[in-house]
Amino acid sequence: MKKTALLLFLLLFANAFSQIKVTVDRIIYNAKIYTVNENFDVAEAMAILNGKVVGVGKSIEIHAKFTSKNDIDLKGKTIYPGFIDAHAHFFGLGSSLQNANLRETKSWDEILNILKDFAKTHPDGWLLGRGWDQNDWAVKDFPTKEKLDQLFPNRPVYLTRIDGHAAIANQKALDLASFNENSKMEGGDFIKMDGKLTGVLIDNAKDKLATYIPSPNKKQVESMLSEAEKTSFSYGLTSVVDAGLDHDLVEDIQKFQKAGKLKIRLNIMLSDTEKNVDWLIKKGIVKTPRLQVNGFKFYGDGALGSRGACLLADYSDKPHQRGFLLSDAAHFRKMAKIMYDNGFQMNTHAIGDSANRVLLQIYGEVLKDKNDRRWRIEHAQVVNKNDFGLFGKYSIIPSVQPTHATSDMYWAGERLGNERLKFAYAYEDLLKQNGWIPLGTDFPIEEVNPILTFYAAVARKDAKGFPENGFQKENALSRQETLRGMTIWAAKASFEENEKGSLEQGKYADFVIVNQDLMTVPENEILKTKVLETWLNGEQVYEDEIQRYQKKVSETEKK
Repeated sequence: MKKTALLLFLLLFANAFSQIKVTVDRIIYNAKIYTVNENFDVAEAMAILNGKVVGVGKSIEIHAKFTSKNDIDLKGKTIYPGFIDAHAHFFGLGSSLQNANLRETKSWDEILNILKDFAKTHPDGWLLGRGWDQNDWAVKDFPTKEKLDQLFPNRPVYLTRIDGHAAIANQKALDLASFNENSKMEGGDFIKMDGKLTGVLIDNAKDKLATYIPSPNKKQVESMLSEAEKTSFSYGLTSVVDAGLDHDLVEDIQKFQKAGKLKIRLNIMLSDTEKNVDWLIKKGIVKTPRLQVNGFKFYGDGALGSRGACLLADYSDKPHQRGFLLSDAAHFRKMAKIMYDNGFQMNTHAIGDSANRVLLQIYGEVLKDKNDRRWRIEHAQVVNKNDFGLFGKYSIIPSVQPTHATSDMYWAGERLGNERLKFAYAYEDLLKQNGWIPLGTDFPIEEVNPILTFYAAVARKDAKGFPENGFQKENALSRQETLRGMTIWAAKASFEENEKGSLEQGKYADFVIVNQDLMTVPENEILKTKVLETWLNGEQVYEDEIQRYQKKVSETEKK
């Protein structure tokens, strides 16, 4: 009897103990949660504690295991892991938001009018702008500086093309850099007309002139980062890879993050300079919950739009011109060895088929076989049909930006011709090489909005639904592949797949709530998807204004 009583007591105790619920910070339930785990499971609820997911499952299961004073009924809304931009220019976005916006302009005269108005509200210092694209104009030739010289004879002007690989400067700016008709530069070009400078500078020539622009002070840097973060959160981005910064700016970012002034998670590629290499070798890989610095960004060539992309054969619309490498192959070989020996990640911009071949071969010389170094080719836009296999052979990761395809499709065929175009923007072919592919936007070159990334990858169309059957639709990605590319695969490309990129137990509670389900909505409705809320580390960092207003009205009516 005593043994029976003791056994009964133990069973009752164990049952009571099993009913004790774990107190968590928040429970979100009655939702459609795409976990983006290995099985791509869809859940109804999740529990959050100390900024991490501690439980995911059905609503009844989560409520049985956990308790919280902050339950949120999502009433069927859809949740995805926080979007991750695998290749962007976060600081560049903040900087561009404070300069003249020249995107979607239809003529050089329209740009001049924008500059005149901008100069009235920004009367001092350099006059800066970004976003022009001569391919969008009726006359598709590069502009010339004469009218800039007339309007701003005593103020330096520097206007960056949308791709960041060309700029036009006025005479005042050219004089500051001592540029003239005899100037030459490896990896750069000075566009001339009748032997005289037009003001248009390509790649390294552009970058050299930019060194004369005064650097922003600490207060301006903080403002730029804050603006970039605010914009990123509004589009559901919780993590961004910044493709190319100097170490002093990294140190500023660290200080702002420690002070709580910057919350977004950043993975920063350092720019290809000796000072940056020395700094990271001395300091070692930087790894905190919100900041990672473990690799470098190199530039193989320029851009297709400005004909700086390095091709194996002449441009179809420019005989005897093939673009150029921005550094010689010897430099990339030297840096590849330094990256390998120090355990750093090598990430190289390569647009043209020649640049891609050179970099793939150099990577292969160092990597030798399959590996887990996750060295990346950024963009991989035009790849020779015989070179795709090198990505898989050496485990090289193609990091692509789907909206580049839908931005370039109107004129890319003119540059490349039909045969080369077949192997350009070939995202599905690139995905097959390693079985996964990270996706980004390259903002501010393209728009920040990751929903545009999703639509461009899946539909291969622009925002107006052109072309009707999609641009080279055979290289579209599936919806699941695209969502993975914007979340878990983007995290994996930065060695962070065990901490973010999916909503699983132990990972950061970074997620986004949207107004409709990207996985099931008709293709022509995808772009109506709107971010309602963005959460980072279990904290709401953005809420749509309309939703906020509707909540207030609902609460008022209840009272």
